[in-house]
Amino acid sequence: MEMPVPDRMIIDQKATLVARLVQALGADGVIHAAEELRAYECDALTAYRCPPLAVVLPRTTAEVVAAIRVCADMGAPIVPRGAGTSLSGGSLPTADSVILGVSRMNQVLEIDTANRFIRVQAGITNLAVTGAVEAQGFFYAPDPSSQLACAIAGNIAMNSGGAHCLKYGVTTNNLLGVTLVTAAGEVVEIGGAHLDPAGYDLLGVICGSEGQLGIVTEATLRILASPEGARPVLIGFASSEVAGACVADIIRSGVIPVAIEFMDKLCIHATEAHAKAGYPMDVEALLIVEAEGSEAEIEEQLACIKEVANRHNPMVLRESTSEAESAAIWLGRKSAFGAMGQLGDYICLDGVVPVSALPEVLRGTAELAASYGLRVANVFHAGDGNMHPLIIFDANRPGELEQAEALGADILRLCVDVGGCLSGEHGVGVEKRELMGHQFNAADLVQQMEVKDVFDPGWLLNPAKVFPLAASESRRGG
Repeated sequence: MEMPVPDRMIIDQKATLVARLVQALGADGVIHAAEELRAYECDALTAYRCPPLAVVLPRTTAEVVAAIRVCADMGAPIVPRGAGTSLSGGSLPTADSVILGVSRMNQVLEIDTANRFIRVQAGITNLAVTGAVEAQGFFYAPDPSSQLACAIAGNIAMNSGGAHCLKYGVTTNNLLGVTLVTAAGEVVEIGGAHLDPAGYDLLGVICGSEGQLGIVTEATLRILASPEGARPVLIGFASSEVAGACVADIIRSGVIPVAIEFMDKLCIHATEAHAKAGYPMDVEALLIVEAEGSEAEIEEQLACIKEVANRHNPMVLRESTSEAESAAIWLGRKSAFGAMGQLGDYICLDGVVPVSALPEVLRGTAELAASYGLRVANVFHAGDGNMHPLIIFDANRPGELEQAEALGADILRLCVDVGGCLSGEHGVGVEKRELMGHQFNAADLVQQMEVKDVFDPGWLLNPAKVFPLAASESRRGG
């Protein structure tokens, strides 16, 4: 994948740039030796690598301001980076860029359970937010599979979700405010510790903007009271299409479980070998449906869910009978992406479709995979149609990566064609930038780029991402 180096003198000015960054942040806040930069040459889209010019690791908003002002003065592009778990190449650097990592900015700044919010530095991990408030009976709802490692900064950049987003929403539904440093090095407070800030919804613009509009250094997040209890049920089916139809019927019934997760046979077998969760091995597809609340609420919801499931002739319908069994069920699901590594190299896609279109898209994905001669495993958040097809390939076999990418592009086009979109939570990054024209027309893309013009006139923030490369490079040149 091409990561361009613009025609400018910045690489020749590396020594001056590094010296100024060291002066601003101190020697321990700047990485510039070639061997040390290798740790930052890629993110979780590991097929593509490009060492940056330098890396800065600030500890405060003031240090972020200082770093941005140095880079802006010298015309150096800036690539924001949380924990580097992006699966779309969202924090992949260009050779002339400076990575601004927020991993050292990991402090809890304020907890207010009376008003149900927590204020944190943006480098704190997703799971650590819940860890900070769970003793008081609260939790932070968005729970991506990488929550042990991923940073709130990246969650905001990509508008991440997770298994429980069906009931509680994704990051934008749980984000109250941010401290943002602009491309010019100005500090802006957007939103705050209240539900409905005055004025334009700038917070909605920032969340999901993939680091294109500014650097988030602090975030105010909504925390929720922990539910009294929760219980999952495993439902196995003879085909993926039937499982998809069951999901649509559960949603149509009016019951909103806290989660509906889907796994197909290929994923079930890999996960069971890895996590020993006790999944049924003779089914073609598996749903994990969880209800939560009081015991009476759980019983009522699960009764309805099981009644709907029985209309689809499930091969297995098993309700958890203990906390240990529930934990094992979710351990299996949370381990799925790691377990897939047993099958080979893989690309993890991220597309969204209407729930009613799940059977059609699952069938279409299988047909596309067969036409390319590649295997695709499916594991995804079925309740809101956020699909994650995993394309298995062999990186050591010439041409297979390109073949897998072509299949991925066709699957994502299918998602758009049935009324969905290119991304639910992984973002566009570099992975899907050339597909943006399939979802948006030229006028749509121009309007989106004009928003970036307002926040980042020099187009120095997170270069070569989101927009088709030719369009974004012409914007930078202009």
